[in-house]
Amino acid sequence: MPTTMDLRTTRAKDLDRFIEDQLLPDTAFRTEVKQAIDLICEFLKAKCFQGAPHPVRVSKVVKGGSSGKGTALRGRSDADLVVFLTNLRSFEEQISRRGEFIAEIRKRLEEYQLASSNDELHIRFEPPNPKWANPRVLSFVLSSPRFPGRMVEFDVLPAHDALGQVTKNYRPDPEIYIRLIKECTSRNREGEFSTCFTELQKAFVKCRPTKLKSLIRLVKHWYQLCKQKLGGPLPAQYALELLTIYAWENGSGQNLFNTAEGFKTVLELVVDHKQLCVFWTQYYDFKNSFIKNYLMEQLGKPRPVILDPADPTGNLGGKNPEGWRRLAQEAKAWMSYPCFRLWDDSLVSSWCLDETAMWGYRKPQADYEAHQVFWQCEHRSPHPGPDFPRMTAPQDQQSWCTVL
Repeated sequence: MPTTMDLRTTRAKDLDRFIEDQLLPDTAFRTEVKQAIDLICEFLKAKCFQGAPHPVRVSKVVKGGSSGKGTALRGRSDADLVVFLTNLRSFEEQISRRGEFIAEIRKRLEEYQLASSNDELHIRFEPPNPKWANPRVLSFVLSSPRFPGRMVEFDVLPAHDALGQVTKNYRPDPEIYIRLIKECTSRNREGEFSTCFTELQKAFVKCRPTKLKSLIRLVKHWYQLCKQKLGGPLPAQYALELLTIYAWENGSGQNLFNTAEGFKTVLELVVDHKQLCVFWTQYYDFKNSFIKNYLMEQLGKPRPVILDPADPTGNLGGKNPEGWRRLAQEAKAWMSYPCFRLWDDSLVSSWCLDETAMWGYRKPQADYEAHQVFWQCEHRSPHPGPDFPRMTAPQDQQSWCTVL
């Protein structure tokens, strides 16, 4: 079986085995990483702020990133921990005060390490980015005899608890997004507070079928190969994860599917990135007029537009057209590789994406009177104009819009 560096030579029929043998974390790996995360979570919740000069209360610690979503790659032992503090009472305070809490957490971790006997705990802090006068994250590497031979990389991020208690079918009050949008647009901070919505980002991915998570792992592995080869800034990996979910929802929707077909569909979306406009309405929608007006501005921006399903201010497709161009060139080159060829050397088909997605919904519904969305059907003009055709969106919209 090929090694992780041989995805290019893996045949289409062997992709599932490739994922199983090379990309899925083994049991020992998962156990070691879980032990490390539990150790730091317990410290942050119960020990970190004991004796702090001002009372500090941690409302919750949420495991985000690939570990939290269930899409971690083998050998990549990293964890994002978002620490929600009641002392951060607004989005503005998250910006203005996060530096002091990062400094406090680092100080307490250093004390905790010194108090540990027999080198039970070793923490190596990563140097802060000199460009950040007000750092947003504390990064460190943890090793311990509790998980021998393994080092776990941590990013700890203090955040404002905007959502409160999140339940299984939680949907945020529109006022939360109104406050978010006002803060972001008045101070040019769009996407700055995505950590506040970590629980929703995590839930959006974690509930997906096992095989879809495996496809996400494959796409992430491909992305890492591209990053090694191309260097320089590329589009956010999270954007590729969202495109994978979009391709599956709109092209398959089944728990079992052909992995090569799904993989090829995602790469085709990357190639056609200049026509992409993708969003979901699971957590926010067009019913509130203020949010609707903001969403229309977001969706009218130059392609690609890929909105974070949990944070409407986060456009994962914007800000890096050159990175998208380079990634698209690499995706196009991959189309003829063995991983997209059948036993007779013919090319694998891609999924046929549902045409109704062009109109912003997946399944027709009876009641279309809740709100109306104005959208363009010609993708040649990336900006909205007064002559947009009118389309009506469903009341309980749970899907996306794409222009292809």
